Amino acid sequence: MAKKEKKTRFAPKLNIKKGDKVKVIAGNDKGEVGDVVEVFPDKNRAIVEGVNMKKKHRKPTQDQPGGIVDIPASIHISNLMLVDPKSGEATRIGRKMVDGKLVRYAKKSGELIK
Repeated sequence: MAKKEKKTRFAPKLNIKKGDKVKVIAGNDKGEVGDVVEVFPDKNRAIVEGVNMKKKHRKPTQDQPGGIVDIPASIHISNLMLVDPKSGEATRIGRKMVDGKLVRYAKKSGELIK
């Protein structure tokens, strides 16, 4: 029988969003910087451009040739830190109210994020 997926009531609020510039702080790709392509909140994972590359064997189709291609695999959110827009270093993230909206800010410089 197929294993049943665990259902959660809601997805957790994550500090990292699609389009953010992040730095890998743990694992084989430690120290690399890239942009977040996709986030999976229910699994606490994200796909970062150029990080955690895996080989995939593709069959040829009408659109693309076959062969071995590199694709980015997901990486756990806990191994990523947002890059501060002001200093370019990894920073923690806080949330505060600005004009009645909850916005993210870099704790290292106090700079608002997007």
